[in-house]
Amino acid sequence: MAADDVRLYPHPIIAREGWPFVGLTVGLAFVATWLDWNVIAVLLWLVAVFVIQFFRDPARTPPVGEGLITSPADGRIVVVGKATDPITGQESLKISVFMNVFNVHSNRAPIQGRVMDVQYFPGAFFNAAIDKASEQNERSAMVIEDPQGRRLTCIQIAGLVARRILCYVKPGDSLLRGARYGFIRFGSRVDVYCPPGTQALVSVGDKVYAHSTALARW
Repeated sequence: MAADDVRLYPHPIIAREGWPFVGLTVGLAFVATWLDWNVIAVLLWLVAVFVIQFFRDPARTPPVGEGLITSPADGRIVVVGKATDPITGQESLKISVFMNVFNVHSNRAPIQGRVMDVQYFPGAFFNAAIDKASEQNERSAMVIEDPQGRRLTCIQIAGLVARRILCYVKPGDSLLRGARYGFIRFGSRVDVYCPPGTQALVSVGDKVYAHSTALARW
């Protein structure tokens, strides 16, 4: 593990955003079981299991190598190609990660660096797997600059089911690679815009894991 990676993950295996949901569903399941409401109890336990798996937030081991940009999210690659960064206006390599409801939804910094800008955009809730979601859905953008002055943009995008984007950083914050900076509830997408010359290490259809999978190399 490199010096620029998170070493001690500060959160338990269940993300703090999920504690109220886990507590509520498990509590209701216990009550239904205690009252011998068998059918309802089974349904509530199934819901509780789903909620627990949705809000899981395990520690990850980063890839080994120089100049690697790691995935900010778990999911499937739906876009790899040239595009204009909507925040900086620069031509970029765009890599998009689509998260379904069974993926981990904790978002982590793809590089070590300083947060230069954070912007929020209200919008629609189209299926996050389609292209127009990048421009029309509710989203939150973070621009981060590494110690060598190289910048990339990460955009959290709400989806058809996701209705809550959480971004915990502000301009001036410093992040290690793999540091947890946000969360999106119930299915969504993260777009990463890398500067020209960046080499993509993934292809459309690949499964990736936050902080464990290298998306690209500077």
